[in-house]
Amino acid sequence: MSEETTQKVVYTPKDFKSDQEVRWCPGCGDHAILNSVQRAMSQLGIKKEKYAVISGIGCSSRFPYYMATYGFHGIHGRAAAISTGAKVANPGLSVWTITGDGDSLAIGGNHLIHVVRRNVDINLLLFNNRIYGLTKGQYSPTSVKGQITKTSPYGTVEPPFNPGELVIGAKGRFFARTIDSDIKLSVEIFQEAARHEGTSVVEILQNCVIYNNGAYADITAREYKEDRQIVLRDGEPMIFGKERDKGLMLDRENMKLRVVKIGENGITEKDILVHHSNENNPGLHMMLVNMSWPNYPVAVGIIRNVASPTYDMAVHAQIQKVKQSSPIKKMDDLLKSGNTWEVK
Repeated sequence: MSEETTQKVVYTPKDFKSDQEVRWCPGCGDHAILNSVQRAMSQLGIKKEKYAVISGIGCSSRFPYYMATYGFHGIHGRAAAISTGAKVANPGLSVWTITGDGDSLAIGGNHLIHVVRRNVDINLLLFNNRIYGLTKGQYSPTSVKGQITKTSPYGTVEPPFNPGELVIGAKGRFFARTIDSDIKLSVEIFQEAARHEGTSVVEILQNCVIYNNGAYADITAREYKEDRQIVLRDGEPMIFGKERDKGLMLDRENMKLRVVKIGENGITEKDILVHHSNENNPGLHMMLVNMSWPNYPVAVGIIRNVASPTYDMAVHAQIQKVKQSSPIKKMDDLLKSGNTWEVK
């Protein structure tokens, strides 16, 4: 986020609410995400006219209508491409790309991996409800293998994408994961994503109450979420559990993560791995994004956050360099360059 974008301004979440009626299903996780984004934006110190919210197609992609910012409702799978154009044309914008698991990982998959590879300075929020909601319940690229849907009445036979694995595999520098109902954590992550210079991808585990209700109930139910989630914080030991007595260690012989209990077999807090989101080597980050219940807790929080030059900065630096060395300084120079003829 450039200095040009950041200003000293004071807003409230209400300043980012549009006059449009929110037309998501009652109980949909999108409502909480909208609330979290509005809270995060109000605290970032960015002028409203510097925000651009860009979406593709799907339930999540109604988002721009509900934001009192500039916005663009794009076409299926093209939100990342449109966002790239907006950011390169106007680097002073704070661009927020809103997309779903179908929109970004199926028809938009190619655009997603290349915006990540290029490291365009945008914030991409990926709503993952493991289903196509807007088109009424077909299985998506993140649907669980064996999941019964409108288009897989006997269960899906294909393995799902893991968005975090895909992002890191595409040379992603920032990946985080949150849960729709955890507004406090979401606000914290969205703000860090906005401060990160480069492509930030935030996977939001989101519930669709109509077509895939309880998609994440095994890790979000109040009675055991603390034992089935681990909130990663930079520089802190990877400890979790209702009693804060479980942690992660690295089995160096097999190069796998291992869940241990502090106090057993002589294990102390000093033996627990410390999270470093800014570690350039993605090996451990890849292990963390791939953890799943019941063998591991599901990792939420900022998993990877590595500084790297951005695509938009590189493009504008190249333009300035070419301008300085080019003999063409004005339109007449261009028109009279190369082969020219005088017509009589």
